[in-house]
Amino acid sequence: MTYLNSLDYLKLTRWQKFIYKLKCFFCAIPGWFVDKGKKIGRFFKNFGLKTADTFRDIWYTFKNGSWSTRVSFLVMGFGSFFHKQWLRGAVFLILEVVFILYMVLAGGYWLSKFGTLGTVQSGKQLVESPLLPGEYVEVTVAGDNSFKILLYGLLTIFFIVALIYTWRLNVKQCKLCDEITRNGKKIKTSGEDIKSLLDNDFHKTLLALPVFGITMFTVLPIIFMILVAFTNYDKNHNGYTNLFSWVGFDNFNSVISFGSGLQVAFGEILAWTLIWAFFATFSCYFLGMFVAIMINKKGIKIKKFWRTVLVMTIAVPQFISLLYISNLFSTNGIVNATLMKWGWIDSPIRFWGDGTLAKIMVLVINVWVGIPYLMLITTGILMNIPADLYESARIDGANAFQQFAKITLPYMLFVTGPYLLTSFVSNINNFNVIYLLTQGGPNNYVWGDVGGYVAGDTTILITWLFGITTGNEANYKMASVIGILIFIVVSVLSLVVFSIMPATKREDDFS
Repeated sequence: MTYLNSLDYLKLTRWQKFIYKLKCFFCAIPGWFVDKGKKIGRFFKNFGLKTADTFRDIWYTFKNGSWSTRVSFLVMGFGSFFHKQWLRGAVFLILEVVFILYMVLAGGYWLSKFGTLGTVQSGKQLVESPLLPGEYVEVTVAGDNSFKILLYGLLTIFFIVALIYTWRLNVKQCKLCDEITRNGKKIKTSGEDIKSLLDNDFHKTLLALPVFGITMFTVLPIIFMILVAFTNYDKNHNGYTNLFSWVGFDNFNSVISFGSGLQVAFGEILAWTLIWAFFATFSCYFLGMFVAIMINKKGIKIKKFWRTVLVMTIAVPQFISLLYISNLFSTNGIVNATLMKWGWIDSPIRFWGDGTLAKIMVLVINVWVGIPYLMLITTGILMNIPADLYESARIDGANAFQQFAKITLPYMLFVTGPYLLTSFVSNINNFNVIYLLTQGGPNNYVWGDVGGYVAGDTTILITWLFGITTGNEANYKMASVIGILIFIVVSVLSLVVFSIMPATKREDDFS
């Protein structure tokens, strides 16, 4: 494609500029993927080089280090004790002792079972009674537990990684002490270490507990969920009475295999999820902005009253509001009863019984729920747009729409761009509005019959996921697969949109 210079671009009409930008966008897509591929390649290259440098550094540390450093390769903390750094030495040694005890008492067992997730099933067996020789009684024999094996096996792997990292710190510490000793300098004492943790390195002290908590309660569950996707964990394979095992990519194949029932279900639900997220985000955004502009307009009286009325919808719990609206528009609800009483309709309108009407209803009701938030956000931003810009535009003859398109909207998109992205992602995972209004129905189509749960017209991915995990079959493996696919879709969209939004590319224009 031939790119135009600035002068030739200015000669184009508005429609030609739009077509030119569209062509530039699609022509840039292959280059974007090539650029990302190069970055990924450079990442792995740098990772390999750093790994090689690490092993090289470990070897030279052992080769050129003192005898205490060499002993520390086997007995962690020995070098620190040798250099009278008692606190560091105690920490390293305690971690090594705890690790050895854990691996001997439990970790080795869980790790040995991790490859199969268990082979001995629990069940009942007939054994000879110790009180009545010759008589047999039925007893329950405990077997393996696949769920515990998967969980504790993963914990053991985390523990091994943590020990390797700590061992590396121990080696680096010994190398540093050797260098300080050769240069005739003084090594930090334990008291100085404590003072440093409360002063220069206080950020490490503060972050230690949060990092540990994030690792245990966020990272570990995410990895566990990902691993479940590669097993056959469901109601029929609960991990105790019936063990589950690794199945590789079979679960993913059943979802992405072209023409399969699950692939059709996932495609249709994904399409409706993206449509829902798009309209739910931008309808609330622009209507909320419009309401804020109208309230802030000069000449509007009792502005505080109008803002208070809208804020009241936020004060009422969304759970109560949505359930009330769901009953309000039900077949036997107040709306249908009133319309029939007035003679406007002869039979009840199936607001939640017709698929198309139900989709329109959830979008409209979401606008009612979301406008107050956007009104509050945009009100503060509108007050900070320089009034001189509007004054200059009016002098140049710009009408109200042109002022909005050239001043208000670009400024709003720049400031609220990140919020707009997070709002779109939140609507993809917006469980409350869909589930409390329609429960994903109406179930006019047998979509995604997974685990006894049949998805309906308004089902989005997150409600489908909820139905699969809480249905009669509790199909955890497919729920995990869908969760991973949701993450991939959201991540790709977020990265693409974030890379092109004005807030990250045109910061100087609004400074």
